[in-house]
Amino acid sequence: MALNERAVQELQEKFDSAVLEVKEFRGETTVTIRKESVVEVCRHLRDSLGYNLLTDLTAVDYLGKDPRFMVVYNLYSIPAKERLRIKAQVSEADCTIASMTVLWNAANWLEREVWDLMGIEFTGHPDPRRILMTDDWFGHPLRKDYPLQGPDREPYKGRLS
Repeated sequence: MALNERAVQELQEKFDSAVLEVKEFRGETTVTIRKESVVEVCRHLRDSLGYNLLTDLTAVDYLGKDPRFMVVYNLYSIPAKERLRIKAQVSEADCTIASMTVLWNAANWLEREVWDLMGIEFTGHPDPRRILMTDDWFGHPLRKDYPLQGPDREPYKGRLS
């Protein structure tokens, strides 16, 4: 049995109420879980199943849907050479999720980037400040409802030709 299959089976047994969906597409496995269980699930994946590397952490904005955001964790097992994607839904009304810095130091700057550009707050993060935009920047520019001309700017009123 491949590691991904074993991981999905264990997650469904051990965290049945936390697992919302499992998808296989083109050889990649994605498990969507409740955000309240994200640290516990990822700790189990790291400590018991060998997913010892957080390769990426990002977010997707599904403007107009509820929950609006999806935080995406790409995990990798170096010994088994297997990848696993974990997703957690985050609503616009409660735009927070637990920080993964307790498990992987690599989450530090990745979470800061997601906070800076998407506005998702990572509770328990050791250094929750902007990383790409200036400290006085208003808003989160990768949100789909962010004004195209930037915050507090009038649309272009000059001639284009």
